[in-house]
Amino acid sequence: MTSPLNPSATPSPAVRWTPRLWGTLLVLCAAMFLDALDVSMVGVALPSIGSDLHLSTSTLQWIVSGYILGYGGLLLLGGRTADLLGRRQVFLVALGVFALASLLGGLVDSGPLLIASRFIKGLSAAFTAPAGLSIITTTFPEGPLRNRALSIYTTCAATGFSMGLVLSGLLTEASWRFTMLLPAPIALAALLAGLRLLPRSAREENHNGYDIPGAVLGTASMLLLVFTVVQAPEAGWASARTLLSFVAVAVLLSAFVLIERRSPSPLIRLGVLRSGSQVRAQFGAIAFFGSYVGFQFLTTLYMQSLLGWSALHTALAFLPAGALVAVSSTKVGAIVDRFGTPRLIATGFALMVLGYALFLRVDLDPGYAAVILPSMLLIGAACALVFPSLNIQATNGVEDHEQGMVSGLLNTSVQVGGAIFLAVVTAVVTAGAPAHATPQAVLDSYRPGFMVVTAIAAAGLLITLTGLRSRRAQPSVVVAGSTVREAEAERVAVRD
Repeated sequence: MTSPLNPSATPSPAVRWTPRLWGTLLVLCAAMFLDALDVSMVGVALPSIGSDLHLSTSTLQWIVSGYILGYGGLLLLGGRTADLLGRRQVFLVALGVFALASLLGGLVDSGPLLIASRFIKGLSAAFTAPAGLSIITTTFPEGPLRNRALSIYTTCAATGFSMGLVLSGLLTEASWRFTMLLPAPIALAALLAGLRLLPRSAREENHNGYDIPGAVLGTASMLLLVFTVVQAPEAGWASARTLLSFVAVAVLLSAFVLIERRSPSPLIRLGVLRSGSQVRAQFGAIAFFGSYVGFQFLTTLYMQSLLGWSALHTALAFLPAGALVAVSSTKVGAIVDRFGTPRLIATGFALMVLGYALFLRVDLDPGYAAVILPSMLLIGAACALVFPSLNIQATNGVEDHEQGMVSGLLNTSVQVGGAIFLAVVTAVVTAGAPAHATPQAVLDSYRPGFMVVTAIAAAGLLITLTGLRSRRAQPSVVVAGSTVREAEAERVAVRD
């Protein structure tokens, strides 16, 4: 193992990159790739689904929202369940459910059943994502080894998100059902490989029972928050229904915090948020994914509705960003080792702000190489730096028995950030929608949305910059339930 005070020390043979470690990482990367793939792939197929199953626009929305609702609403529970019941067991069971739900989604002939399959897939992803991330952070020791593993892992997520657009454009030409069925054989292959390769993980034995009230309130509050945000543009942000729902969310979250403070075995140990780097990682995740989802949504509308590009043409326009992320996967870990996560996250957010700002130049006849491509490359570089660094920063300094909890918290920030800011961007664009929808008027209504996206990324940059003010830690800090020695605290502060 590496020395806890010297993560750059040469690892012993037990923790070197062996074929089994590569196999373990490949299984976990496959699951994360599928989670991200499923988020992006369904969007291009929606018109074909609506035509084939005779679904209204509001019903089609729930094919996307159902997945987000299950995913974002149950991540906290999924992360803590992995800690308590065993990461390997939870991961494999959830992956099996994901495969079955994918098969169901490709075979049904009913809108409600398709939405139900999407919800089940989101639910299963809420368990595979934090379990998979915590398997990595407990299998690979903190330092260069883990940083490299996490950079590859998170790159698979970004690549899956980008490839989902391209694959959906190709598969929908044949049938939208192939977009639903594609994840099933991949998930099954990963499941079979995982049975042989994933390390066995013991259940947490020394816990003080299960936090049932916290689990119920935490899950209910996240489900209601995501549901409220998803429905707000349709119901109206100032409607009584939306306002009452937000009040209910606030009440549930307040009750959840009170229970977590008193529970002997909390779903989330609130003390973990005393770490400034942990808080910055969570808010950074919200701003990062929230801004990107809003950008992709508006850009897809711009390219297809205003420029008349096909789904495949649109997907290929995004491809340079995904390709840049993919080719950088094995390099980011070494960069983190040298410069630390705060600098990389700040640099990535700066590139993201610049990429979004440059995209404001678009018009009704843009030159792709001169106008669109620079933004795509900047955003791709930003994703390559920010996403792996956020995962490394959130999981560093956290004890093994709380890795699932922290992983669930980070993934919740990602999903809730995406849901909230997508709804905000949609509301801004809708509010400025012209009465007479000429192409130029529609483009003008999109610009405030792009400005909001840029502002969200700028907020993420400002949050990250607060972590660069001090390069030294206090004599001791509470990171994950225990006091860390001064030397360890200094290392965590300097690197993360």
